[in-house]
Amino acid sequence: MVLYIKPGCGWCDQAVEWLEARGIEFRAVDVFADRAAYERMRRISGQTLAPTLEMPDGSVLADFGTDQLGEFLAQRA
Repeated sequence: MVLYIKPGCGWCDQAVEWLEARGIEFRAVDVFADRAAYERMRRISGQTLAPTLEMPDGSVLADFGTDQLGEFLAQRA
């Protein structure tokens, strides 16, 4: 899974910490450092807010808190 993040984003930091604490593998991509990633995040989510999570099956969770993240991943387990 890919986690699109922005530097200085508290929600992004929380999402990274939440995933790491649970041993969930993901790849974090800084959309400020990677313009193509920013454009992809916009295309798949329809917005520019982070964090945005893209699952291997193509499902997307955009602009979320960790409570929503747990629910989203549980539905895909």
